[in-house]
Amino acid sequence: MMESIPCFWMRGGTSKAGCFMESDLPESVTEQNDILCRIYGSDDPSGRQINGMGGGTSTTSKAMIVGKRPGEKNAVNYTFCQVETSANAVDRKGNCGNISSAVGPFAIENGLVDEITEPMTEVTIFNTNTQKTIVSHVPVKNGKVVYDGNFAISGVPGTGARIQLDFLSPGGAVTGKLLPTGNTKDVIDVPGYGDVEISVVDAGNPLVFVRAKDLGLTGQELPAQIDSDPELLRRMLAIREATAVLIGLAKDMDDARHNSQAVPKFCFIAPPAEYTNLQGQQVPVQQIDILARMLSMGKLHPVLAITGGICIGVAAKIPGTLVYEITERCADKDELNIGHCSGVLSVSANVENNHGEIQALNGTVYRTARVLMKGNVELS
Repeated sequence: MMESIPCFWMRGGTSKAGCFMESDLPESVTEQNDILCRIYGSDDPSGRQINGMGGGTSTTSKAMIVGKRPGEKNAVNYTFCQVETSANAVDRKGNCGNISSAVGPFAIENGLVDEITEPMTEVTIFNTNTQKTIVSHVPVKNGKVVYDGNFAISGVPGTGARIQLDFLSPGGAVTGKLLPTGNTKDVIDVPGYGDVEISVVDAGNPLVFVRAKDLGLTGQELPAQIDSDPELLRRMLAIREATAVLIGLAKDMDDARHNSQAVPKFCFIAPPAEYTNLQGQQVPVQQIDILARMLSMGKLHPVLAITGGICIGVAAKIPGTLVYEITERCADKDELNIGHCSGVLSVSANVENNHGEIQALNGTVYRTARVLMKGNVELS
């Protein structure tokens, strides 16, 4: 019986995760999940994870497992795990873009990268959750990862070294289709709530988009306003669950509620407008192209998931989607600026229409990362 496991704790973008070498864990996924739940203290009905390393929120209850990719230079396998906060369960259906930014530095720190090139080392990351590839451009000096720099991201105090993440062919990451329903828009009947118009796009992760105004919202809301309204949350989650059934990720609403909590993500969107972010700062309308608010594990995300940003960037390039309705005027811009609860996220995306078949070629974002702890985590 294992008593402790080597581990890094890292911040990647606006999330935190325990980072593990694949070789330090048992091969069995069931055993891995059991170990993660013990480490994070997920058998806490209050959701506080007080008896473990988890932070009691979706953004601080994440894990990544990394191993060398055989036969490929500077390449690793990466598995993302969303550890539930109040139940012994781990969701591996989708990826986390923020934590993806920590994979390259972790791989270099642990000797998984064959050739380190200054000032930037490219690490090819194969995400086992989505079967997609990410290329991470990691700053290095004297053979070591550079974490200090002057690049700032919304939702993280201070600055750090900029890490570029290129998500290659992000379409169909979970469902196998860029447009899982085959349509740019659908009207679904949500039990208890009636018809609602949605767009479902799967790029990086599958998202179901709904107009903020169709929910009686402005798109300027912050977590306290949404999380304190249980009926509104229930309506949003019902739309998410009905969509999970529609796109084949769950057999029924109850199955989606219990076994597919991480995907699809729910996102409500609105045209740009000035708003106050979580730090109390005014975000001018001139700085943003679209407002977006996303749920994560049943709560409003305090920032915007990177995979969510990639998906919005791709959806903005697909005529007919609800996102395109808002961003059509930005079609020729190199970057799309998304206003979220903590500030602005800029994303780039390339989409092509090949004889009627829409393909997402890539999406790019920029993040920072930092090592918080190196050592062993106890299992007893």
